[in-house]
Amino acid sequence: MQRLARLIYPTQCLTCDEMIEERRGLCPTCWAHTGFIIDPPCEACGRPLIGEVETGDLCDDCRTTPRAWSRGRSALLYEGNGRTLILRLKHGDRTDLAHTAGQWIAKAAEPLFVPDMVVAPVPLHWVRLIRRRYNQAALLAARVSKLSGLTYAPDLLVRPSATQSLDGMNAEQRRDTVAGSIQAHKKRAHMIAGRRVLLIDDVMTTGATLEQCAIACQEAGASGVDVATLARVDSQH
Repeated sequence: MQRLARLIYPTQCLTCDEMIEERRGLCPTCWAHTGFIIDPPCEACGRPLIGEVETGDLCDDCRTTPRAWSRGRSALLYEGNGRTLILRLKHGDRTDLAHTAGQWIAKAAEPLFVPDMVVAPVPLHWVRLIRRRYNQAALLAARVSKLSGLTYAPDLLVRPSATQSLDGMNAEQRRDTVAGSIQAHKKRAHMIAGRRVLLIDDVMTTGATLEQCAIACQEAGASGVDVATLARVDSQH
């Protein structure tokens, strides 16, 4: 049946029309233009480090400004085909991309997994959720949870107040804009207390939004917070 299905519905690359053998994969050309992070990452934000590094090393940004969470990983850099994939997932109704993208995140974040960990997405304000019709971070988090076997809590955090888009803002402006905008869901707080939380998002730029999520989890009694994103903006790259 699978062979017949492939004859009727040929498998195409996720980002172009090239025919490929692997379902939900990339053709060689698109793979080459997707910046998967293979160098040792910064322990806190997932940015690839250059040169001789040791486990637990931090990038310059994380040394200068300590993160509100403990550990972080990203699957790829926000450039080239990686950027194209994320924009299609986020704004192009390509929810099917979350299946493979979530797999990439799960592989990158595997060192962060611990027993009894809770996986949660960065939340959207309800107005933005209605406009977009889905939260791409929630789709990715659901996939990571399924692959890791960890508890999935889609509404662990909420965003009671809407904030303006962070596009074009610098780090300080982003922090000021999102400050206090995210809280633990009152009916889900019991899932946080005494447990480690893994926050999932599509892109980490400065980490301002993830910082607010981490603070909300800590205020609700989390024993620790880690983060994993599909892509990392790398200003040093």
